[in-house]
Amino acid sequence: MKLLDEVIEYEALRSGAPPSVGATHSTKSTKPGQTTKGKELRKFKVVGAFAGVGGLERGFEQAGHSSTMLCEFDPAARHVLSRHFPDAEITEDVRALTQLPDCDVLTAGFPCQDLSQVGRRQGISGPNSGLVASLFTLLRQKAEVPQWVILENVPFMLSLDGGRAIRMLTDSLEDMGFSWAYRTINARAFGLPQRRRRVVLLASKIHDPRPVLLGVDAGSPTTMKRGNSACGFYWTEGNTGLGWAIDALPPLKGGSALHIPSPPAIWFPKRHLIATPAIEDAERLQGFEPGWTDISEFDPLGARKRWRMVGNAVSVPMAKWLAERLTIKHIPFDDEAEADDLPANGSYPRAAWGRDGRRRRSAVSEWPVSETPRHLASFLEFSAVPLSRKATQGFRSRLVASSLRYEEAFMADLDHHAETVGAG
Repeated sequence: MKLLDEVIEYEALRSGAPPSVGATHSTKSTKPGQTTKGKELRKFKVVGAFAGVGGLERGFEQAGHSSTMLCEFDPAARHVLSRHFPDAEITEDVRALTQLPDCDVLTAGFPCQDLSQVGRRQGISGPNSGLVASLFTLLRQKAEVPQWVILENVPFMLSLDGGRAIRMLTDSLEDMGFSWAYRTINARAFGLPQRRRRVVLLASKIHDPRPVLLGVDAGSPTTMKRGNSACGFYWTEGNTGLGWAIDALPPLKGGSALHIPSPPAIWFPKRHLIATPAIEDAERLQGFEPGWTDISEFDPLGARKRWRMVGNAVSVPMAKWLAERLTIKHIPFDDEAEADDLPANGSYPRAAWGRDGRRRRSAVSEWPVSETPRHLASFLEFSAVPLSRKATQGFRSRLVASSLRYEEAFMADLDHHAETVGAG
C-alpha cells in the first residue's frame, strides 16, 4: 500500500485534487510554488549546463522554479534560450567557467554523440560526451554544492564499452560524496506519442535520491498491436533497422544514418500516405509549445538546425515530473526490496542506485507513471509533409535489399506513395 499511496499523492498533486486518506502528503493547491498548510514550496534556483533549448529547465519552470544561468555551446540554441529565459544569464562554454554559480539544482543533459548507438561510439572520453568531466571539475571546486545534480543521456551508455560511461559517472559522484540513483524513462509514460528512452541520473550529498526517482512505478504496458494505427519509422534507415513505432514516432534525433538532421516518417495506413511531421509537431512531441525553436530572426535558413535542436532536446513533461518529485514528501526507500548488487564488470541495468558504499540494481520499469496515451494521428495538429518520391524510393530500395521484416501492406503503400507523390 505504501507505493500505491505515493502514486495517489503524485496524481493528486498533478490534478489539484486532495490526496486520499493514507497518503503521505496533502495539499490545497497544485499551483507552482504552493504546497500544504498554506506554506510555500521552496523555489529552486536552477543552473543548466549543456542546456540545449532548455527542455530540463522548462520542465522545472513549469513546476514553479527558475533558471539563473544556462550554458550552451550552440549559438542557435543560445538564441532560443535567450528568448525563453530572459532573466537567466546565458553563457557559451562549460570549459570556460571558472566557478559554478550558487544554485539548488544543477541540470546537465550532456552531449550524447559519443554514447549514442547511432553516433560515433567513442565513449565517455570522446570529444563531446567527455565534456561532462569539466562539470565534475567545477563541482569538486565548489565549497557548497547544489542540493541536487541531474544528468541525462541515452540508454546505450549503460552497455557501451561494458558500461564504462555509467561507471565513470557514478564513480566520480561517489568520490565527491554523492548518493545517486538512475532510471531509464520512456517519454511515452507521460502520454506523448514518441518512443523516447533516456537515462536520468539524480545525485545529492544531503538527500536520498532513491525514493524521488525510483519510488513510483506504473509498470510497463502490454505490447500494442498495430491495427489501423499510424506507425513511425526512420526513412533514412532501411539497411539494418527501421525504428518502427506503433501509434508513435521513434525517437526524434539530431542526426541520422545519412548524417542530416531530419524528421522520421509516418505511415498512415488509412490514407495510404507516407509523410513527415511538421517541426511544430516535433516540438510538441518533446513537450514544447509550437514555435519554441523558431530562429528565423537569427538564421532565416535555419530549418535543419531546428530539427537538430529538437532531436537533441530533453522531454519537458519528464523534467516537470522530476521537478515535482523533488518537492514532495516521500516514503522511505526499502533497501532490502532490491538486494542484487551491481556487476563488477559489464553492462549496467536500466535502473540502479548507489548509497553508503552499496550499489544495487533496481527492478523498476521505464514507466514511473502511465498517463493516458495520445494517438499519433490525432496528436498531430500541423500539416504533415508527404515524403518525396526520391526519399521514398531510396528507402524502399534499402528495405528490399535488407533482411528486415515488413508488412506487405506497408510495401504496397510505399509503392503507391512513390507513384502518386510529386517528384523531388
